[in-house]
Amino acid sequence: MQTHRTLMFKPLGLALAGMFLLSACSGNEQQNAAPGAGGPGAPVVTVVTVASEAVAVATELPGRTSPYLIAELRPQVTGIVKQRLFREGGEVKAGQVLYQIDPATYQAAYDSARANKARAEANLYAARLKAGRYAELVKIEAVSKQANDEADAALKQALADVGAAKAALDKAHIDLAFTRVASPIAGRISRSAVTPGALVTANQAATLATVQQLDPIYVDLTQSSTELLRMKRDVESGKLQRSSGNTVPVQLVLEDGSVYGAEGKLAFSEVTVDEGTGSVTLRAIFPNPAGELLPGMYVRARLTQGVNRDAILVPHAAVSRTPRGEAQVMVVNAENKVEPRTVKAEQSISDKWVVTEGLAAGDRVIVEGLQKVKPGAPVQAQEAGSAPAAQAPAAAAAKR
Repeated sequence: MQTHRTLMFKPLGLALAGMFLLSACSGNEQQNAAPGAGGPGAPVVTVVTVASEAVAVATELPGRTSPYLIAELRPQVTGIVKQRLFREGGEVKAGQVLYQIDPATYQAAYDSARANKARAEANLYAARLKAGRYAELVKIEAVSKQANDEADAALKQALADVGAAKAALDKAHIDLAFTRVASPIAGRISRSAVTPGALVTANQAATLATVQQLDPIYVDLTQSSTELLRMKRDVESGKLQRSSGNTVPVQLVLEDGSVYGAEGKLAFSEVTVDEGTGSVTLRAIFPNPAGELLPGMYVRARLTQGVNRDAILVPHAAVSRTPRGEAQVMVVNAENKVEPRTVKAEQSISDKWVVTEGLAAGDRVIVEGLQKVKPGAPVQAQEAGSAPAAQAPAAAAAKR
């Protein structure tokens, strides 16, 4: 009977012993867990330990291109256009004749003015001789003083007539020259608004064509006065340091997202703030030898305005946006728990955001596994680039 009882309790004792051994093994595994782990059941996330570094602070501003020089061609005389002497859309040189207005009437006026001048000069010659003779004769009282005065007045009138004739000749010469409409600048010309045979009038409102110098070319940018004040305060406080040199380099991003090959520089900043928009106009100048930039193009310009010595770079994958539009990252704190942080990330460099507020050097920012965690949850943190935590026990077992 006693033997039968022993046989009944023996399996029960074996079961209790097995449970005790399993509990002991579980305790040993928890003691041997990695220091960065949040527990055996916690999800594994990949983190990046951030550090502060010097980063050039760049502001990206919208803008449009505008010609370096622009000349609107209008006729200075009235007449019929006889010739158009350029190719539309082509390059023209300064002083190149672009239109020829019928010069016949102006040539006739010039010839008439030249003849009038010659007649006035002849009258002057006769008046000078007469005045000279009368001046000698009046000394010996051979002529009356009145006659001498009249001869002297005739000389002065002849001089005035010559001056008027010269002015009329100059005016006729200018009008004749204006029948050849020339370009005042070198550049690219637009399409023509008139064709040969068209009647044009002096100083008309409509332009014949427009010449624009596109190399170099201007880019007009707008920056809010608030941002301008903030940048100045950061420089004064020492948080932001000016880059070397007095010029501000500018990089241009085109409409298709590509970066323009040549670097420009800031030419000047407007001294007043636009009351309607609260912005300040900046003007940058860029070389444009190939004519890639055309007037009116929408572009974005990146201005390097200083160096932030304590900036923190965070991968794009780590930054998300809250419903309010604020930038946010998930950080693994000292207790290996997930902690959300609102950060300020306004500039992007390559594949990273420049964080200026919200993080400190040494913080562990989650870059992978964000979909598996929530705020306050424990995690197992694994540094980016290291061997996965799940492979560590397997590697240790392989060594045994």
